[in-house]
Amino acid sequence: MNEKNLSRLREAIRDVNDFPKPGIVFKDITPILASGELFRLAIDEFVAALGGTSPDKIVGIDARGFIFGAALADRIGAGFVPVRKKGKLPWETHGAAYTLEYGEAHVEIHRDAILPGEKVALVDDLLATGGTAGAAMKLIHELGGEIVCTTFLVELSFLEGRRNLDSGTRTVALLTY
Repeated sequence: MNEKNLSRLREAIRDVNDFPKPGIVFKDITPILASGELFRLAIDEFVAALGGTSPDKIVGIDARGFIFGAALADRIGAGFVPVRKKGKLPWETHGAAYTLEYGEAHVEIHRDAILPGEKVALVDDLLATGGTAGAAMKLIHELGGEIVCTTFLVELSFLEGRRNLDSGTRTVALLTY
């Protein structure tokens, strides 16, 4: 990965205090998305994070994982698969529930989105507690996909989200706080 690119991406992310609730410091990535140059650099770094793997599919997590995942899929010539919140996909789905700090959530994937043996990279903007990414990994495995890498633009390491991911899967965060 290119340290100059990563430094530029880090500089573009702004902290928004008390969002979405008091005491939270939100890492706002929209300045990266708003700049064609920075967005291109971010996709360059996602490509580098794949480490030479050649996934058949890129799976992006609702919603900002769609932005990075679709661009990455286009860049490397792979298919793109969305993992969405329950009830948002129009065809037959396979779902997984996971725990949140105050309750439970549910994500789904189309049953035919990943074929057994396909190589898959999972992409999202943020790794926090790892609940959503862990549920997405479970769905990929249950469909028979082989996860070659999980990658995130930002990781909030103090929340220890990696403990909710498959320990045997290579996980790369472009930026860590």
